[in-house]
Amino acid sequence: MSLHRLLPLYERARAALEPLVLCTVIRTGGSTYAKPGAQMLIAADGEYAGLLSGGCLEGDLREHARDVAATGNARIVSYDLRSSTDQLFGLGAGCEGAMDILLTRVGAAEDWQPLEYLADSARRGEVCRLGFVTVSASAAIPVGFTFTPGSDAFVLREAASSAPANSLITLAHPDVELFIAAIPAPPRLLLAGGGPDARPVATLGAFLGWRLTVADHRAAYLLPERFPPGTTLVEIRADEVTKALRLDDFSAAIVMSHHLDSDLQYLRALARSQVPYIGLLGPAARREKLLGDLGDDARHLRPRLRAPVGLDIGGRSPESIALSIIGEVHAVLAGRGGRPFSEVADAPVSVG
Repeated sequence: MSLHRLLPLYERARAALEPLVLCTVIRTGGSTYAKPGAQMLIAADGEYAGLLSGGCLEGDLREHARDVAATGNARIVSYDLRSSTDQLFGLGAGCEGAMDILLTRVGAAEDWQPLEYLADSARRGEVCRLGFVTVSASAAIPVGFTFTPGSDAFVLREAASSAPANSLITLAHPDVELFIAAIPAPPRLLLAGGGPDARPVATLGAFLGWRLTVADHRAAYLLPERFPPGTTLVEIRADEVTKALRLDDFSAAIVMSHHLDSDLQYLRALARSQVPYIGLLGPAARREKLLGDLGDDARHLRPRLRAPVGLDIGGRSPESIALSIIGEVHAVLAGRGGRPFSEVADAPVSVG
């Protein structure tokens, strides 16, 4: 779930003191655009952020959201589009899936929870986990009530001990069914080199909601206006990078300084780290030169090294190269091979 897509609308609504409706997918069947845990926000004027379908459900959800925003009473809206005639809902989507969506109001009366908790977790780059009540035997804990770690840690500790992420569970005390939503921390990407071709890589990473750090010894490359807002810029020599950064905190690193000795020092530091994905820009001959100069460190680096970095998509422009790099990083972090869906037997089917 792309939480970063929801936050701008949340911040605007909170500043205007206007409530929002948080829509959370809690159950699916068949082929659906979104899976359990996916979320979107709907504002009082109908503006929304995030997608739960390709656009076929959002209009209907806005009608339900008006009632939830006005009354504060949560509701579960169900769609079953597996019928070829789709007579029940009349949406004419032609999709082949079913989806239950929990709608809850978030505003001043709710102390802006759980969006404030989600936003704080995103700012800190932390995993967040919370529980939404979907069925309750107690009037004191209505459907839509949200358990967050800060306010109701005892419930979450019990739920977290046995529940997989984004699943429904039943608790005995209190007697409720909970949907346990778990949003992973956004990947952290290190760009070792901040030259002109680092900018499109950073732009695409930021578009995906990744947390970005750019390191370079050249101050002229580290101007804030060259990179997306929120990018961490670190001016340091490559051989001192471990003094400024805890490399093990990064999900991926791209070595792209275009300076042979700097790339060597970055690779040496990364070889001694636990970073699972390390990409190196440049041709194979340059890679072998650097690996030879690394000596024994090369042995620790090779299993994680992607060089030349990126997927073969046939592009030569900086933007195309950035797309191939980000595509490969995304695939590796997701445990995928980066093959076309048409060649993957168990490929997911996107509908909507």
